[in-house]
Amino acid sequence: MNSTLDIVCEVAAQVFGLPDGGITEDSSPDTVGEWDSTRQLFLVLALEERFGVQLAPEEIEKLTNIGEIANALERTLANAANRVS
Repeated sequence: MNSTLDIVCEVAAQVFGLPDGGITEDSSPDTVGEWDSTRQLFLVLALEERFGVQLAPEEIEKLTNIGEIANALERTLANAANRVS
């Protein structure tokens, strides 16, 4: 099973039109030329759909790189699982 980070990297590569392996945990708008505000929105929407969650607006504001995005998704998934339990 792929980790959250692996899935985020895969989805981000698709959104930004990059080859597999073109995105890492440290990738950010500063290192990925294709990463602009519109594509960040597309990335968030694609990840919300893929994981079946909705990120809070305050979480989205903190998404400065791929690692932070994976962490935010893991927190959101954990919170959702705690609410179901």
